[in-house]
Amino acid sequence: MRLTTKGRYAVTAMLDLSINANNGPVNLNDISQRQDISLSYLEQLFSKLRKKNLVKSVRGPGGGYRLSRDETKIHMAEIIDAVSESLDTTKCQGSGDCQNGSICLTHHLWQDLSEQIYGYLSNITLADLISKREISQIAQNQNEKQLEKLGKSFDTIAISTSSL
Repeated sequence: MRLTTKGRYAVTAMLDLSINANNGPVNLNDISQRQDISLSYLEQLFSKLRKKNLVKSVRGPGGGYRLSRDETKIHMAEIIDAVSESLDTTKCQGSGDCQNGSICLTHHLWQDLSEQIYGYLSNITLADLISKREISQIAQNQNEKQLEKLGKSFDTIAISTSSL
């Protein structure tokens, strides 16, 4: 099993969205800056998340994305499934032809592991993660860094316009 950046980024972006949704729709550019994920990559992921009804887009000024349902009802496995990520640990992707067209000795071991991983991720919601103190602290630090960057940008603009 290999969880690629697609699955990791989708979970990270959904967690960011959930944490920062208190102030209305969340802009993908803000998620991109906080999480250091390419904006174009986020757009691709959110297109898939929207199709699977995990997020809703809000158009217009102040637009962005919202969760389509309560964070207590969105599970990690759903997010990973939505972006077409595989949680299969078998060599044969579950088909049973792992050893020259036949099932291998360890097929059932890896199949069971895949089911355990999927079950684990199916039991963790966005709300579960948000409730962890460490997650809240990390999110607060990211928001503070983003505000610092904005402050530096405004200082640079002020210096530039004052020299005109």
